[in-house]
Amino acid sequence: MSTATVTAREVHLVRRPQGMPVADDFAIVDRALPEPGDGEVLVANRSFSVDPYMRGRMNDVKSYVPPYALDAPMDGRAVGEVVASNAEGFAEGDLVLANLAWRTHGVAHARTLQKVPDVEGVEPSAYLGVLGAPGLTAWVGLLDIASFVEGDAVFVSGAAGAVGSLVGQLAKLKGASRVIGSAGTAAKTAWLTDELGFDVALNYKDGPIREQLRDAAPDGIDVYFDNVGGDHLEAAIEVANDYARVANCGAIAHYNDTDDDRTPGPDNLFQIVKKRLRLQGFIVTDSLSRFPAFLEEVTPWVAEGRVKHSETVVEGIDQAVEAFRGLLRGENTGKMVVTV
Repeated sequence: MSTATVTAREVHLVRRPQGMPVADDFAIVDRALPEPGDGEVLVANRSFSVDPYMRGRMNDVKSYVPPYALDAPMDGRAVGEVVASNAEGFAEGDLVLANLAWRTHGVAHARTLQKVPDVEGVEPSAYLGVLGAPGLTAWVGLLDIASFVEGDAVFVSGAAGAVGSLVGQLAKLKGASRVIGSAGTAAKTAWLTDELGFDVALNYKDGPIREQLRDAAPDGIDVYFDNVGGDHLEAAIEVANDYARVANCGAIAHYNDTDDDRTPGPDNLFQIVKKRLRLQGFIVTDSLSRFPAFLEEVTPWVAEGRVKHSETVVEGIDQAVEAFRGLLRGENTGKMVVTV
């Protein structure tokens, strides 16, 4: 069959969301794909990632990554199978990582593809999460940005997500004195303590996180890995020991803010001065050179089961938007993945 007959089903952004994205901000579009040109490969996706950072790309504002264009397929990381190749080094049947999320098929230049490593005990989809950009984010944020050292007490917000769940496990493996995580359901907090080895897990819906963290960390915290912002950052600043370090990775509490409805920020910022705290924002794409060292250390831990990870799987391209909305509502445990 000629690849010109292949029809891709794609999710397009057709309107900039105001607040929480709704179904009408997107459209499902069927599009016939051309045969791959010189140096190109046709990929049939198996699964793709939806991530919190994508919410920011839906706004037409200057940021660290270009906004999504309207009336065009969105992108992101995907695992797929080569179905036709016009590029040296890639053959039909190869599994590849590509920037072809939000669609069933796509054509990409070979220089943008990476073959999925064949490691016993590691599923290909792991390279979208624990061994992909979320995993690198956790590793770089904890070790390079927050300068973790053995004996540190660590607090992780959004701890049941793809990034936070690995942060806590890495801290335990590297000798943290105490690891505290926050999440939004009893099932998630149980997963953190019972399966991942967190010392304490706080359900932020059970009461003010500031009070819960104060009780959970009577000796303070030395590292805060921030995925939430808002009241969680405020709580961490209050409980932080002198010279504590904060890795500001995300602020999902604010992602759907509008001009008329903004989530309050911390009210205790002068504590940063009094305690000589260090807060540093970071973007994982600044640290891509660290990927080989990250994979060298963490891949064996994943293969051996010393690092555990979970996926919340949503089936079908037609459910991708709802999967993304569910991610923003905190309905995932671990990595949110859409299978095709």
